[in-house]
Amino acid sequence: MIIREKAYPRAGLIGNPSDGYYGKTIAFAFTNFEAEVVLYESPELEILPNTRDHSVFKSINGLVEDVKLYGYYGGIRLLKAAVRKFADYCRENDITLHSRNFTLRYHSNIPHMVGLAGSSAIITACMRTLMNFYEVSIPKPELATIVLEVETKELQLSAGLQDRVAQAYQGLVYMDFDRQLMETEGHGRYKEMDAALLPNLYIAYRHDLSEGSEIVHNDLAARFRRDDPEVLQAVKDWAAMTDSVRDKLMSGKGAEIGNELDANFDLRANICQISDGNSRMVAAARAAGASAKFTGSGGAIIGTYADDAMYSALESNMKALNILVFKPQVASPVG
Repeated sequence: MIIREKAYPRAGLIGNPSDGYYGKTIAFAFTNFEAEVVLYESPELEILPNTRDHSVFKSINGLVEDVKLYGYYGGIRLLKAAVRKFADYCRENDITLHSRNFTLRYHSNIPHMVGLAGSSAIITACMRTLMNFYEVSIPKPELATIVLEVETKELQLSAGLQDRVAQAYQGLVYMDFDRQLMETEGHGRYKEMDAALLPNLYIAYRHDLSEGSEIVHNDLAARFRRDDPEVLQAVKDWAAMTDSVRDKLMSGKGAEIGNELDANFDLRANICQISDGNSRMVAAARAAGASAKFTGSGGAIIGTYADDAMYSALESNMKALNILVFKPQVASPVG
């Protein structure tokens, strides 16, 4: 028995940068990159390393470059934490698991640490292989919460539900993290949308602008907990932008959402420090006539463009900054 499961990167289209603020957002998973986890039955339970887990380098410069690409931790910890959380979930829900063992290995070509949710994609794919192997069904809202807890509770990482919801559902998803619902049910209100409603979208990124989401969100989260009026107002404004984009999409006016995307980033820049590299990337996109905002924590942006001529101008501007541009292919929703 060989089980292969995939999960895809996530792009935040509009809304608050994370969901720890009881706001609203729209996001989608896209198939241009992927994380795949393979499981096969074996005498002992084993997790095999990937290239990002190795500890042998050609030189000190090789070590430095590896850390730039993958950070100090590889993917094995993600799989170990996912397996433990899956076992905990089954025990807590009185689900009996068979005693057969397995080997796990993973591969991911999702650009690392540029706000595309590559780590949670690995965890989501792992959860799907375990669900398949043990014939366990986990509802999508619960799956998203479990993946979040792998990162926050097992690995002590800063993370929010937005990424995990987009990857659990795939497709295009509207999310309302209503505080009362979050506190009583443990998840928000999620509504799948038709990706055909989206206008022309691009995503652009570069590796040397990567920084962990915990770096970006720590100050914002602390200010939110202190009831900083500027942050509280921003969360309300982001929620309003999200509803505006949803309404325009549902009304067939997707080509008009660029202003909201620009406003989303501009508001963030007003209350958070934005690195020069990220600011230049946004400015280069807007100089081509496109809209631009972060897909997540920084290092990658998303926006709308009008036509092929504008996309060509966008590519030219980004190439001058050594930035890669592509058109995201929205993933099919999970049945």
